[in-house]
Amino acid sequence: MKIAMIAAVAENRVIGKDNDLIWRLPDDMKFFMEKTSGHHVIMGRKNFESLPPKYSPLPNRTNIIITRQKDLFIDGAHVVHHLDEALEIAKDNGEEEAFIIGGGEIYKLGLAVADIMYLTEIKASFDGDAYFPEFDRTQWTEIDRINHPIDSKHKYEFDFVTYKHR
Repeated sequence: MKIAMIAAVAENRVIGKDNDLIWRLPDDMKFFMEKTSGHHVIMGRKNFESLPPKYSPLPNRTNIIITRQKDLFIDGAHVVHHLDEALEIAKDNGEEEAFIIGGGEIYKLGLAVADIMYLTEIKASFDGDAYFPEFDRTQWTEIDRINHPIDSKHKYEFDFVTYKHR
């Protein structure tokens, strides 16, 4: 099973503020939905709680929530306490590519096991309180980059970048 991480990341590694996204990039949301649809998505409890009610749990995906809360139950999702447990569920279900979708603490854990990263690199910096972890770029090879310019629906330029672990 391939383990992927997917995130939208500002130049200063910010991924969010006050448990929400800072930017509105419709084509990034479309990319996320298309990439993760039909797959297992692994996220932290706070990230799950940030989802709009109409997308909670994320439709057409197996949602796995990692939390320290011992007796948490979330209808329509698996609740686990460690990343290993989440990955085991995906593997046992025959998943080909499981997606770690955040937040910051879960991404830190994921760096140690990820095979591939799909990063939307936003060409701007933001004030935030959640960050994508720093990673050793010598351990990753950029295999694809597609630029998306500013347009009527996108206030910021960004690149869809795929990195493969060496």
